Amino acid sequence: MKKISLLPGVSRAKFAFIILCSNVLTSATIFAEDSKKGASREDYRKHAMTHSGNLVRGKTIFAGKRALCAQCHSTDGSGSMAGPDLTAAGDKFSRADLIRSVMEPSANIMAGFSLSVVKTKGGETLSGIVKTSSNTELVLAGVGELRHRVAKAEIKEQSTSPVSMMPPGLHTALSKDEFTDLIAYLENLKQAQSKSVNEHGSPLDISCLSKPVTLVPVFGQSVGFEKPVWFGEHPVIDNIFIIVEKSRASLSLLAKGPDGREMRSPFVQILDEVYVTNDEGLLGLAFHPKFADNRKYYFMHEVKDGARRGMVIGEREARADLRGDSGNPTRKVLEFEVATQFHHGGGLEFGPDGYLYIGMGDGGPQEDPHGHAQDLTSFAGKLMRIDVDARKDGKAYGIPGDNPFVNHANPEVHREIFAYGLRQPWRFSFDPANGELWVGDVGQNRFEEITIVRPGENHGWNVFEGFELFSTRYRKEVEKFVPPVVSFRRKHGVSITGGYVFRSPAGETSSFDGVYICADYQSKRLWGITQQDRQLQEIREIGISPDRIVSFGRDRRGGLYAIGYDKGIIYQVDFGGAVFE
Repeated sequence: MKKISLLPGVSRAKFAFIILCSNVLTSATIFAEDSKKGASREDYRKHAMTHSGNLVRGKTIFAGKRALCAQCHSTDGSGSMAGPDLTAAGDKFSRADLIRSVMEPSANIMAGFSLSVVKTKGGETLSGIVKTSSNTELVLAGVGELRHRVAKAEIKEQSTSPVSMMPPGLHTALSKDEFTDLIAYLENLKQAQSKSVNEHGSPLDISCLSKPVTLVPVFGQSVGFEKPVWFGEHPVIDNIFIIVEKSRASLSLLAKGPDGREMRSPFVQILDEVYVTNDEGLLGLAFHPKFADNRKYYFMHEVKDGARRGMVIGEREARADLRGDSGNPTRKVLEFEVATQFHHGGGLEFGPDGYLYIGMGDGGPQEDPHGHAQDLTSFAGKLMRIDVDARKDGKAYGIPGDNPFVNHANPEVHREIFAYGLRQPWRFSFDPANGELWVGDVGQNRFEEITIVRPGENHGWNVFEGFELFSTRYRKEVEKFVPPVVSFRRKHGVSITGGYVFRSPAGETSSFDGVYICADYQSKRLWGITQQDRQLQEIREIGISPDRIVSFGRDRRGGLYAIGYDKGIIYQVDFGGAVFE
């Protein structure tokens, strides 16, 4: 057995630990400019969670003398070092997990890599990670190439330490950018198959069309709209459009006079029913498929009663001429509590099956720490499907018999749920050609998602954000997570606005036929996406909006419109001079 000189009362593991920490602290004194400037551990964490990082620089840091990662971790699948092999670290651990593991190595020690402490009959104290154990010999791995071989017959006592062999505070040897680079490198260590899928579905660069689409103002230049969130053609009356204004909690009719002048008339205002703040108000609208006969329409909004917050899906009835509300009171179809003021509405749409689909965000707080989106006993983070034409089991609606969780063994599971694992499904729509349900799901820190949803599926949040692991807190190994069609990186945008699959009006053709059109609210970029079997085929930047797009609308012929939130202008998307290629 190799002998080393120890300080009195200090074991070999502790001695190695002291040397390692000394190297780290020396490096930190020289290099950690961010730490010198007072950057806290939370500053490092936030920076690493919200910035992409540079993989090449991260690899250099991993192998270098400041972070000292390569002293204990292999990345070639050999598992030759004391610490866990990190060949597929990005497949096993979320970015948040990796950050915490570097900052707080003793907080969650991987099974099989706890520090073992051995006292021999000869009075020695040895420690390290158990590398091999036979009937006759125990081998403990220490830092670097250090190995302790101990005959089993010589062991007097063996115990497990709650302290990791990896020293805390490694991040202080690095700047925030360097620490982020290191985390990016670790997250990028994946098996080849998953790595290629991730890179394909989260493209680094997106080409622009040589001839982009144009946005033509059609309403709002002379009639002021306040925070419009929904726009579409009247379901029955030609050349009449309807707009929803969030903070006014109102619906208005819009039309163009013979001279092109904008005309506006009130349809309904329910300000006394809606809780309105900067982010809350009237959020969505859907007309019953048989509106011409039953005159029913539906909306979603927040309510607040003292400390209690909730969401309401309401039903109202238009008057006989279908140009305004009847004045009859609202029927509350569905009402439920929400945790915070965040991530409530996602929209309302009637599907090709005649049922009402309801989009709900995770309800907050940020990062969904309570796992609402993965919890089938909560409406938060879900797409729901209900039958508004039925009233069963004491509810103001019916539950379709083929909803995926109708026969779930747990009686507390909500039978209304159609799909789950969504963060904030801000606008969803059905492809009129094949009924596929497209969802724009607003991301947390790094990715925005466009996904196609099918019944009973789990779309991953908050276990996944885009194609990447986000947290393992609510992860279940037996659970199947459905990835998005595409996830946008932060360089492309920060808040997705879901749109529509474009289908040319009857008798017309376009290179955009079958292209899903969406936008990023903050960057104002418009995107065109095609897919096959929910795998990304093509994605292009098809134009830039003059305003932040909060939603899209569609007329009965299939024409698309973009709703400018800040300027309150409705634009028609003109594909005439553009070619999707």
